[in-house]
Amino acid sequence: VQLQASGGGMVQAGDSLRLSCEASSGTLRMYHMGWLRQAPGKEREFVAAVRRDGSYTYYADSVKGRFTISKDNAKHTVYLQMHSLKSEDTAVYYCATTRVVLSSIREPKMYDVWGQGTLVTVSS
Repeated sequence: VQLQASGGGMVQAGDSLRLSCEASSGTLRMYHMGWLRQAPGKEREFVAAVRRDGSYTYYADSVKGRFTISKDNAKHTVYLQMHSLKSEDTAVYYCATTRVVLSSIREPKMYDVWGQGTLVTVSS
Protein backbone atom coordinates (compact mmCIF):
# COMPACT_ATOMS: atom_id res chain seq x y z
CA VAL A 1 0.00 0.00 0.00
CA GLN A 2 1.27 3.44 -0.93
CA LEU A 3 -0.40 6.75 -0.21
CA GLN A 4 0.49 10.15 -1.60
CA ALA A 5 -1.24 13.18 -0.09
CA SER A 6 -1.30 16.56 -1.76
CA GLY A 7 -3.20 19.82 -1.90
CA GLY A 8 -2.02 21.55 1.24
CA GLY A 9 -1.09 25.18 1.32
CA MET A 10 -1.43 28.50 3.07
CA VAL A 11 -4.89 30.04 3.15
CA GLN A 12 -6.79 32.61 5.14
CA ALA A 13 -9.49 31.91 7.69
CA GLY A 14 -12.78 31.27 5.94
CA ASP A 15 -11.19 29.92 2.79
CA SER A 16 -11.62 26.47 1.29
CA LEU A 17 -9.10 23.85 0.30
CA ARG A 18 -9.26 20.34 -1.10
CA LEU A 19 -6.78 17.67 -0.17
CA SER A 20 -6.20 14.59 -2.29
CA CYS A 21 -4.72 11.24 -1.41
CA GLU A 22 -3.74 8.98 -4.27
CA ALA A 23 -3.51 5.35 -3.27
CA SER A 24 -2.04 2.32 -4.95
CA SER A 25 -4.45 0.25 -6.98
CA GLY A 26 -7.01 -1.71 -4.98
CA THR A 27 -6.36 0.08 -1.70
CA LEU A 28 -9.65 1.94 -1.56
CA ARG A 29 -11.64 -1.25 -1.98
CA MET A 30 -9.66 -3.17 0.62
CA TYR A 31 -9.40 -0.59 3.40
CA HIS A 32 -11.40 2.05 5.16
CA MET A 33 -9.66 5.35 4.52
CA GLY A 34 -9.11 8.20 6.91
CA TRP A 35 -7.75 11.70 7.13
CA LEU A 36 -5.93 12.57 10.32
CA ARG A 37 -3.93 15.61 11.31
CA GLN A 38 -1.22 16.73 13.65
CA ALA A 39 -0.91 20.32 14.77
CA PRO A 40 2.40 21.66 16.12
CA GLY A 41 3.01 20.39 19.63
CA LYS A 42 -0.07 18.19 19.61
CA GLU A 43 -0.82 14.54 19.08
CA ARG A 44 -2.32 13.22 15.89
CA GLU A 45 -6.08 13.40 15.81
CA PHE A 46 -8.82 11.92 13.71
CA VAL A 47 -10.49 14.18 11.15
CA ALA A 48 -12.66 12.06 8.85
CA ALA A 49 -13.01 8.58 7.45
CA VAL A 50 -14.94 6.73 4.78
CA ARG A 51 -15.86 3.07 4.75
CA ARG A 52 -14.26 0.96 2.06
CA ASP A 53 -17.65 0.36 0.46
CA GLY A 54 -18.28 4.11 0.51
CA SER A 55 -21.55 3.68 2.33
CA TYR A 56 -20.77 5.77 5.37
CA THR A 57 -18.56 8.62 6.49
CA TYR A 58 -17.32 9.68 9.90
CA TYR A 59 -16.21 13.07 11.16
CA ALA A 60 -14.62 14.62 14.18
CA ASP A 61 -16.96 17.02 15.92
CA SER A 62 -14.54 19.87 15.26
CA VAL A 63 -14.92 19.56 11.48
CA LYS A 64 -18.46 18.27 11.09
CA GLY A 65 -20.41 20.46 8.72
CA ARG A 66 -17.25 22.06 7.31
CA PHE A 67 -15.26 19.12 5.93
CA THR A 68 -16.37 16.40 3.52
CA ILE A 69 -14.53 13.18 2.79
CA SER A 70 -15.15 11.37 -0.47
CA LYS A 71 -13.43 8.92 -2.73
CA ASP A 72 -13.18 7.98 -6.36
CA ASN A 73 -12.28 4.32 -6.73
CA ALA A 74 -11.61 4.69 -10.44
CA LYS A 75 -9.00 7.34 -9.71
CA HIS A 76 -7.72 5.56 -6.59
CA THR A 77 -8.10 8.84 -4.75
CA VAL A 78 -9.62 10.00 -1.49
CA TYR A 79 -10.49 13.66 -1.06
CA LEU A 80 -10.98 15.96 1.90
CA GLN A 81 -12.91 19.08 0.97
CA MET A 82 -12.47 21.71 3.63
CA HIS A 83 -14.61 24.82 3.93
CA SER A 84 -14.70 27.67 6.43
CA LEU A 85 -11.18 26.96 7.53
CA LYS A 86 -10.08 28.19 10.93
CA SER A 87 -6.66 28.87 12.39
CA GLU A 88 -7.09 25.81 14.58
CA ASP A 89 -7.25 23.66 11.44
CA THR A 90 -3.56 24.39 10.88
CA ALA A 91 -1.78 21.04 10.85
CA VAL A 92 -0.07 18.43 8.77
CA TYR A 93 -2.81 16.31 7.25
CA TYR A 94 -2.28 12.62 6.62
CA CYS A 95 -4.30 10.03 4.81
CA ALA A 96 -4.15 6.53 6.18
CA THR A 97 -5.67 3.09 5.92
CA THR A 98 -7.41 0.98 8.52
CA ARG A 99 -9.19 -2.34 8.74
CA VAL A 100 -10.52 -1.91 12.25
CA VAL A 101 -14.05 -2.44 13.33
CA LEU A 102 -15.93 0.73 12.68
CA SER A 103 -16.44 1.64 16.34
CA SER A 104 -12.67 2.31 16.53
CA ILE A 105 -12.32 4.19 13.29
CA ARG A 106 -11.76 7.48 15.14
CA GLU A 107 -8.66 6.13 16.93
CA PRO A 108 -5.43 7.29 15.21
CA LYS A 109 -3.51 4.31 16.60
CA MET A 110 -5.78 2.00 14.61
CA TYR A 111 -4.47 3.26 11.29
CA ASP A 112 -1.84 1.09 9.67
CA VAL A 113 -0.33 2.75 6.63
CA TRP A 114 0.16 6.50 6.47
CA GLY A 115 0.99 8.83 3.64
CA GLN A 116 3.69 11.46 3.94
CA GLY A 117 1.41 14.31 4.99
CA THR A 118 0.58 17.66 3.50
CA LEU A 119 0.76 20.93 5.44
CA VAL A 120 -2.27 23.18 5.78
CA THR A 121 -1.68 26.61 7.29
CA VAL A 122 -4.64 28.84 8.03
CA SER A 123 -3.90 32.43 8.92
CA SER A 124 -6.43 34.47 10.86
